[in-house]
Amino acid sequence: MSLEWAHVIVHTAHPVELGQWWADALSWAVVWQSEDEYSIRPAPDQRPGLTFVTMHDTTVTKKRLHLDSHPDSQTAEVDRLLALGLRFPTGGYRAKGNQSRVVLSDPEGDEFCILESNSPTRTTSMEETA
Repeated sequence: MSLEWAHVIVHTAHPVELGQWWADALSWAVVWQSEDEYSIRPAPDQRPGLTFVTMHDTTVTKKRLHLDSHPDSQTAEVDRLLALGLRFPTGGYRAKGNQSRVVLSDPEGDEFCILESNSPTRTTSMEETA
């Protein structure tokens, strides 16, 4: 028996709008869309992906999941995302251990991090990025 990770599900009041924003931000392909669901992947045949699903519950609590990304250039990527309309939540820049990160919020206020630039010799533990 094998198990393949397919998607991370994101509950949102606006799946098409938020899903399209993330597709643009990540330069990912849209693989499925309806009024209540929007799925994107790095390429149409590549998993895992992100699926945005309608959730009408407006309860506001701390999210238990957010995305971290390693770009080619942290500064260029933050500038690009800010041009797409992102904002900084409280703090904005954080350093943990020997790693810097820029914390941003997507259009619905969900935080995510842009980590240091990619490096073929750099390894990061999950504890460092949490």
